[in-house]
Amino acid sequence: MKVLVMDGVSEEGLKPLRENPEIEVVIGQKMTEDELCAAISQYDAMIVRSATKVTAKVFESAANLKVVGRAGVGVDNIDLEAATKKGALVVNAPDGNTIAACEHSIAMMLALARNVPQAVGKMKEKVWDKKAFLGVELRGKTLGVLGLGRIGSAVAKRAQALEMNVIAYDPFITEENASRLAVELMPLEEVFKKSDFITIHMPKTKNSYHLINDNTIAQMKQGVRIVNCARGGIVDEEALYKGMMSGKVAGAALDVFEKEPNLESPLLELPNFIATPHLGASTREAQLNVAVDVAEEIVNALTGKLVKNTVNIPSISPKALAVIKPYLGLAEKLGRFHAHLVDGRIKKVEVVYSGELASQDVMPLTTALLKGLLDPILQESVNFVNAPLLAKNRGIQVFQTTDGDSEGYANLISIKVYTDSGDKCLAGTLFGQSDARLVMIDGYRIDAVPSQHMLYIPHVDKPRIIGPVGTLIGEHNINIAGMQVGRKEIGGKAVMILAVDGLVPDETLKEIAAIDGVIEVKMINL
Repeated sequence: MKVLVMDGVSEEGLKPLRENPEIEVVIGQKMTEDELCAAISQYDAMIVRSATKVTAKVFESAANLKVVGRAGVGVDNIDLEAATKKGALVVNAPDGNTIAACEHSIAMMLALARNVPQAVGKMKEKVWDKKAFLGVELRGKTLGVLGLGRIGSAVAKRAQALEMNVIAYDPFITEENASRLAVELMPLEEVFKKSDFITIHMPKTKNSYHLINDNTIAQMKQGVRIVNCARGGIVDEEALYKGMMSGKVAGAALDVFEKEPNLESPLLELPNFIATPHLGASTREAQLNVAVDVAEEIVNALTGKLVKNTVNIPSISPKALAVIKPYLGLAEKLGRFHAHLVDGRIKKVEVVYSGELASQDVMPLTTALLKGLLDPILQESVNFVNAPLLAKNRGIQVFQTTDGDSEGYANLISIKVYTDSGDKCLAGTLFGQSDARLVMIDGYRIDAVPSQHMLYIPHVDKPRIIGPVGTLIGEHNINIAGMQVGRKEIGGKAVMILAVDGLVPDETLKEIAAIDGVIEVKMINL
């Protein structure tokens, strides 16, 4: 079996591959898409970092490709849909850079507190300016951690060793799990209000995009210091610049920018701003770790062993997969839809399988559903193997039963998610082998095709609601692809589901929410 290794993956990390006598390792040079397409058919597996793009065209040309490994976490450069259609596994290495990213966050915070880069710069200019760089101590200061995933938790642990008081905001971790870390969970506004330092460890989502903005900076302490080694775009860089110019923000340290590379940002002109060029995972150890991790996964995939870090296909027997495969996409979409519906911390998930599905091994479907539920809200890389463990680590109870009422459908998957703000229920089925449908939301019968962009609008069942909603969306040149309305009684509460051809702007969502009779509006992105 031949494995193509691209993008300068650590040679030492390829040891698991080279030790297997049945595997031949080929080190590839930089290729265009056409060159890769011409070469890929002779390989059973390939490993990439971020430079090589494994596109749909590459997968179409890959006659023998069984697995693609990403030596790192993000798989944005790999077409997952095309890989799944081809039947190829995509694996990554989600844990190898945890310590590197954590330590870089701590290093940035210390450098920010003591003006280390600025002082070094003066020394290299042959200027001894001791008085210009008065710093602050970390001991006794309050650190606000935004996101208590793997990296955020590791940062919290080290900050406590520095005798910092650690508080956190994470709407998807339970109080019990936070208390084990000796971290106090607080609402976002309280974290902003009480923190001397704020460090970000969240994924970039619709909800976290520009989370640090003019309004949230105004809520912060005078003289707050902000560190972001997570994802570019969570910090509104223009708002940060204004906050630093006004003195509200005493200093900031960014390892990530909304657009990279970025050497033109006006932030770089500020004396109290420090930055690094996305170095969070750039340690010898991390690069070795991710290479070893992904090489071991490649060996397991090629030799028929359990693969832990698949990001597109669950690791189950071909016989079982053949039966439930049509429902995997539906289950993941139900979970992802739910991720946009729920508010508050998730406490419990109940999944009920009815009809013919009840006699099958449905655990992979529950895993797919949990992946869909957790992936939009966690910073960790959520896949078909680790999703149940991530739910457990977050204190989320998961119950699976196979004796539910199928409501007249041949098969039905129902999911109910309980949070500290209430609960939501969603159900779906397949018509034939591929026609996915959402058929129930909180007891309201509907018949909606799960689309990429959808609007969920619960409202009072009365005239002059559907028309104004459509008008507002049309004014922004967004086409409505489909509409479903479910109700239980005339004049009661009803639920409207709209499939739209693009993202509806936040301003329009606010205008829709202001329509008399509309209860709430949520943009669903599947």
